[in-house]
Amino acid sequence: MSQQAGHKGRGAASSPPPRYRAQHHERVDDGWWQEAESAPATVVAPDPARSVISYNQSPDVPFDRTINPYRGCEHGCIYCFARPSHAWLDLSPGLDFETRLFAKLDAPALLEKALRHPRYRCDTVVLGANTDCYQPIEKQYGLTRRLLAVLYDYRHPVSILTKSALVLRDLDILGDMAREGLVNVMVSVTTLDQDLKRRLEPRTPSGQRRLRTVADLAEAGIPTGVLMAPVIPALNDHEIETIVQASAEAGARSVETVLLRLPLELADLFREWLAVHYPERAGRVMSLLREARGGRDNDSRFGYRMRGQGAYEDLISHRLKLARKRFGLEGRGQLGLDKGKFRLPVKSGDQLGLF
Repeated sequence: MSQQAGHKGRGAASSPPPRYRAQHHERVDDGWWQEAESAPATVVAPDPARSVISYNQSPDVPFDRTINPYRGCEHGCIYCFARPSHAWLDLSPGLDFETRLFAKLDAPALLEKALRHPRYRCDTVVLGANTDCYQPIEKQYGLTRRLLAVLYDYRHPVSILTKSALVLRDLDILGDMAREGLVNVMVSVTTLDQDLKRRLEPRTPSGQRRLRTVADLAEAGIPTGVLMAPVIPALNDHEIETIVQASAEAGARSVETVLLRLPLELADLFREWLAVHYPERAGRVMSLLREARGGRDNDSRFGYRMRGQGAYEDLISHRLKLARKRFGLEGRGQLGLDKGKFRLPVKSGDQLGLF
């Protein structure tokens, strides 16, 4: 099978070399040998991390710390801005990112160690900001559930971002946390077009299933919003009003959007994906995106990374604002989480207080 034909059930069409590798190899078909190419299998290896909380100082996101129990993501979303991070492991941001995965097996213990540090100061931590904390391998490893158990034990606020209905497995913990104002969930809904979903996010639930997840979370009393990310010009941008309406009907408290980002190797991977799946639209997609990115494929500047600029961005923002107003989502944003309940639970061996 030609790399350009793509791989069934996978997002990336190929495995370009990571940017730090000194030697690059290219496959060449000389017509003499045709080897049947098997579907790439998923492999998970332990990730011996030294810490589990990552901090950022970006003004573009409303949080300063995240936890990502897994590196790589089997969901295979071609647009994932985390793909280039696999180069740090000397692996490809293409197929390697969705097939060569890493699990931070010590994450719960590392989290507890961090929370008990004398200089730790509590603030909302985000689970799933980089790779999905409820991707399929979570069924086997259960790291996200164990992290939530630690966070609840310490009464630590957490915000969760996911595409997966697997989040409903943890309704017991999430419900307890919600009653104390310690949790909210953002469900990513990129498209309600099943054909586009299969190409764009091959190993994720359908958009309709994600909306049912929103409804189930809301019914359980868990503050839930929807993130339409990314908005891709000429592919899913026409769905903004439909997704806002469906999200409101499902019980979402908010809908946010993020414009497509194409950092580093992701730009070439996305162009390759367009050539395979939507060659007739490729020029239009990239033209509109460059218009919103100051003439470039990507704009990494603070203030522009998430939303873009220019006429196209203004149109998207205006449509979102009108849709929120029309479907009653104005002023119904995510509830602030309570960081005042943070505590250190007594553990065996702790020194007792004087009083």
